[in-house]
Amino acid sequence: MKLVIPFLGKTREAYLDAGIRDYAGRLSRFATVKLPILRERAHPKENDEAIKRVEAGQLLQQAQGANLLIALDPRGETPGSEELAALLTKWEGQGAFTLCFLIGGHLGLHPSVLERAQYRLSLSRLTFTHEMTRLILLEQLYRAWTIRAGRKYHK
Repeated sequence: MKLVIPFLGKTREAYLDAGIRDYAGRLSRFATVKLPILRERAHPKENDEAIKRVEAGQLLQQAQGANLLIALDPRGETPGSEELAALLTKWEGQGAFTLCFLIGGHLGLHPSVLERAQYRLSLSRLTFTHEMTRLILLEQLYRAWTIRAGRKYHK
């Protein structure tokens, strides 16, 4: 399986970047992981809606070729770790071999991204920064793969 998780902007905090690299490396034992870094929009003369629209275009361009688009959305489904592992298995069984996880920038996702997504995933009812979301998502995907593989990490 291939996982594409485009990032809007670089991860600024060194501790988050280190964690992201760590979990991406761990996860690469189970799946191909692509983490393209896109240009984050932060132009003071542009309104928030215009910025989100441009970012949506960038994200959706990275999602081309993916069998399944998963938008990270606070109003999305909140599966437990075992349920996420089961979802990955289900999607793979349905022929979804390239999954694209879409995380919004500091303004969130444009509605056009949410409309295109086949699944909306919430990592928590709590709100995280988009940079923290990157790390939490990768850790949870790694945890789900260890569950699928019957390894002890998840316990």
